[in-house]
Amino acid sequence: MSITRPFKATDLLKFNNVNLDVWTETYSISFYLNYLARWPDLCSVQESPNGSIMGYVIGKAEGQHTDWHGHVTAITVAPEFRRLALARKMMNLLEKISDEVYHGYFVDLYVRCNNKIAIAMYEGMGYSVYRRVKEYYRTFVFGDGGRDEEDAFDMRVPLSRDPGRRSVRPNGRDIIVSASEVS
Repeated sequence: MSITRPFKATDLLKFNNVNLDVWTETYSISFYLNYLARWPDLCSVQESPNGSIMGYVIGKAEGQHTDWHGHVTAITVAPEFRRLALARKMMNLLEKISDEVYHGYFVDLYVRCNNKIAIAMYEGMGYSVYRRVKEYYRTFVFGDGGRDEEDAFDMRVPLSRDPGRRSVRPNGRDIIVSASEVS
């Protein structure tokens, strides 16, 4: 049994077990604290009965006019706690707050195109690919100046403010944009 609760600044001192995963994007302490200060209701953790962090989600509200939406900046679950629907619980909470509090049109997230397991999970939660973003992830610069760059799928799920589903499209995998177009 676990609980979903608000992400606290002190959780930054005990979430290494979650962050030490190849699929998890990690950020600086000031980055996390900025999210906790600006969008505390879009940041939550899954905590085990013994107090360890099993997973977390951090998000924000952004955009303008009909593009106003919730955004999942990071969601991750420690490998030993996967396949327990913890990510789904945290995503459901973020979607509910994005819908009811921020009145967004949709929730979006970016996922590496080669992360098949995560893509299947998001599709099972109703997300669809809106577009492919070329070289979204810039993970490493080699000594010879070469880069290890990966594409991302921008995936979205419409919220109640978008009954016409204008924030999603059926052919998103065919729409390719550069990373500079989504910054």
